[in-house]
Amino acid sequence: MSRSATSTGNLLRLGFREPEAALAALERLGEASGPLLALLGRTADPDEAAGGLHRLVDAVADPTEMLEALVDDEGTAMRLLSVLGASEALTDHLVRHPEHWRELADPVLGSTRPTAWSLRASLLAAVGADPADDHPVASLADDVAVDALRVEYRRLLLRLAARDLSHHLGVDDVAAELSDLAAGTLDAALAVARQRVGEDAALARLGVVAMGKCGGHELNYVSDVDVIFVWAPADGVPDSAVDNAALRAATQLASNLMQVCSDHTGEGTIWPVDAALRPEGKAGPLVRTLASHQGYYERWASTWEYQALLKARAVAGDLDLGREFVEMTRPMVWSAAERDGFVEDTQAMRRRVLDHIPAREAERQLKLGSGGLRDVEFAVQLMQLVHGRADEALRAGATLSALAELTRGGYVGRDDGVSLHEAYAFLRTLEHRIQLHRLRRTHVVPEDEASLRRLGRSMGYLKDPVGILDKTWQHHRREVRRLHEKLFYRPLLTAVAKIPGDEARLSPEAATKRLAALGFIDPQAALRHLEALTSGVTRAAQIQRTLLPVMLGWFADAPDPDAGLFGFRRISESLGSTPWYLSTLRDEGEVAERLARILATSRYATGLLEREPQGVRMLGGDLTPLSSETLTEEMLALAGRHEEPESAVLVIRGVRRRELLRIAAGDVLGLTDVAVVGAGLSRLTDATLEATLDVAGRAVRRQRGLDRAPTRMAIVAMGRYGGFELSYGSDADVLFVHHPEPGTDPQVASSYAQAVANELRRLLALPGPDPALEVDADLRPEGKQGPLVRTLDSYAAYYARWSKVWEAQALLRADAVVGDLEVRRRFEELIDPLRYPADGLSEDDVVEVRRIKARVDEERLPRGADPHTHLKLGRGGLADIEWTVQLLQMRYAGSVPALRTSRTLEALAAAHEAGLVSEDDAAVLQQTWRRVSRVRNAVTLVRGRPAEELPRDIRERAAVAAVLGYPAGSSDAMVNDQLRYTRLARAVVDRIFWE
Repeated sequence: MSRSATSTGNLLRLGFREPEAALAALERLGEASGPLLALLGRTADPDEAAGGLHRLVDAVADPTEMLEALVDDEGTAMRLLSVLGASEALTDHLVRHPEHWRELADPVLGSTRPTAWSLRASLLAAVGADPADDHPVASLADDVAVDALRVEYRRLLLRLAARDLSHHLGVDDVAAELSDLAAGTLDAALAVARQRVGEDAALARLGVVAMGKCGGHELNYVSDVDVIFVWAPADGVPDSAVDNAALRAATQLASNLMQVCSDHTGEGTIWPVDAALRPEGKAGPLVRTLASHQGYYERWASTWEYQALLKARAVAGDLDLGREFVEMTRPMVWSAAERDGFVEDTQAMRRRVLDHIPAREAERQLKLGSGGLRDVEFAVQLMQLVHGRADEALRAGATLSALAELTRGGYVGRDDGVSLHEAYAFLRTLEHRIQLHRLRRTHVVPEDEASLRRLGRSMGYLKDPVGILDKTWQHHRREVRRLHEKLFYRPLLTAVAKIPGDEARLSPEAATKRLAALGFIDPQAALRHLEALTSGVTRAAQIQRTLLPVMLGWFADAPDPDAGLFGFRRISESLGSTPWYLSTLRDEGEVAERLARILATSRYATGLLEREPQGVRMLGGDLTPLSSETLTEEMLALAGRHEEPESAVLVIRGVRRRELLRIAAGDVLGLTDVAVVGAGLSRLTDATLEATLDVAGRAVRRQRGLDRAPTRMAIVAMGRYGGFELSYGSDADVLFVHHPEPGTDPQVASSYAQAVANELRRLLALPGPDPALEVDADLRPEGKQGPLVRTLDSYAAYYARWSKVWEAQALLRADAVVGDLEVRRRFEELIDPLRYPADGLSEDDVVEVRRIKARVDEERLPRGADPHTHLKLGRGGLADIEWTVQLLQMRYAGSVPALRTSRTLEALAAAHEAGLVSEDDAAVLQQTWRRVSRVRNAVTLVRGRPAEELPRDIRERAAVAAVLGYPAGSSDAMVNDQLRYTRLARAVVDRIFWE
């Protein structure tokens, strides 16, 4: 070996990281080191390869023979060195069994794949069993047989790994051979189990059905082998022995088979055999008869169990019995897509996978992470289940084989199928290389540079292995994410849009089935919407064909896909010719995703978008509600450009409609807190009334020929409006108050104020495209019988003489927010002594408040309403909590200034600070008030109209749960949480209000 060949620089160029240690190892090889050096530089880790070869030279009986064979035959050398550089575990195996290096000198190894029967024969022979026997039994001593099986398994695995690393096998060929190796191992383990069980083993037939990767003929280097055991009494076994001895024998055979494979011995372990996919999982019997399996699958099985059966394959033991099991389950598998709850179950399966990924692994998970192997497998299996009943070509067990058939049949676009095949093959190969290093079951890409370097080189990236590996991996992850989103949806468009080209198309029937599987209740209508959106050669149709595959995925993940697609069509038809609309959705993914979620969840927000389609632009920005000052300024400026009051208020209502959309969108998307929603709706109402009051005043003055107003007016917010707690369906409860200008005739002032109030209510009640704002003045003194507008003096006289305790309670929510500042201030000074009595409430007044509350509970709950779930008047609902807080305010606000607020949560916090409510009770009331308010808003958002009870419709209830932030499929959990909140609140109310 020349000095220049082994210089530090040359070794570094060849890929060695520790040239000094490498040089020492190479010197141990003598003259062989020179010819082998270049080959070492092509391995995954030249340092490990050189070190491993050094260890093997020390272990082998005749090192000279081995080194000469390596120098003379480049194929042998490349196979051995590739293994030594990529797999620490197989290097250890070779050092323990150095004679196995000769396996890699087999001249046909690189060009011949062993058959499944030859692998089985080798493994059975290793334990001393006759492969030709119908029921082979091991003849070696038990511990010897168990170790021999491990050694033989590693020998065969060594041969496969050497071919994989040095002869560039396709990943599907590697996975298929690993599956065959596993099947033979199961048969050999069963032979050992028969020896353990003894004569009783002959009482039972035991079929081993592989599931998962092994069943699909796509096993990893290291993986649990999922199985289901099916048994039957052996021919000639008397009936009396079936239930006891034969069943016991079958169970012992199965459990011993599992133990043989998974036990750790001096030769290590093989892999765990996992029977958890059997009926009832680990809680069910380990073995079942064919009839028992059939009864379970026909009556009790879930969708995921049918999906698992898609890969079932008889691999060991009694193959005839195993095949009977597979044939029995096939009709159930291929009709699973027609079962009730199929869509929800399949979506829930994917969510469970994502939920179980540790946060620290999420971005480096090859199997379960976003853009990982499971995304491909899940999408392929789902399409197989949907279309496989009618098209038997799709019933392949292996993912890549199934993907090829789906592409050939037009169920997946041709280009998409190729891209997905390449991505999946890369990810599986990377997974194999990771596992091969130490033969450990892992799917996480390491983070340390040395491991990444080894992996990159093992994939063929000898120059910049870390950088190219990461770049390639991220590219394929992005492709999988992109294709996973569109894979299921794009062919739907080719089924309806007359797109030119030779791409195979889904039939209308197949497209209908796929839409139904996605959760569309009316797939025929959905197809019509897709056709309307995508047909033609216009630019809009082209962009829609790009957008819709992703949009359909978002619709399918939301509670009401049908509504989502229909709303999208209507908005698209309204805005389709607008230059910014489709380009915004195409280029700004967040806008498109938000739009899809809103359309498929909220009828209220969808209605606003249909009336205010320009609001789509808003979805890409900040959805925080604007201040009343900002809104008032905008409304007054826009209204000031119009002479006619109807036109002026129309633009005011347009601003209100836009801001309602902003608040509703933020609420649906979970971006806006419930207290902020209530405050935002209240501020929006302030601005709307302020601007409309100005318009109404101008109109009345023009009608009456007045230069200026004869009186100053204010509007007092009452009820939930005054408490800054409006919901979407709330009226604006108000009082109108005015104060005549000095020297003005009281009658003229009163007539003017009355006219302005009526004009304001008329303008806001005119038919229009926005949700109505009903201005309700029924809380005024004397109710509907009393004057609509009063002067400050009139209010003072009334309250001094006639006021009842319920009116004082109503004034707790009074907040003078609109109109003349001085009138507003004086009105609040007028009512403060009434609502915050200095000496608190008398006992008679406390009794009266409780009497009125009892009457409300008895009389105002609607007929047929459930008192446990009514949001406002139910037990532990909003009324219970608010009356409790208001009673505390009336009793103690005279001496506790912090209680002098119109807002429920502020008053509750003040009561806690003052020691009037314990910390735990305050927390219960606060959390329940927020919860019930959120539910109330969510119901309106979902249904498009106010309601005080949870919807009974399954989809609407699911949508309410979604708005509240629950994961899909959690409607029952949402209802149970609601009952728990209100039950706890009712207990607190009983203690504070009624005692």
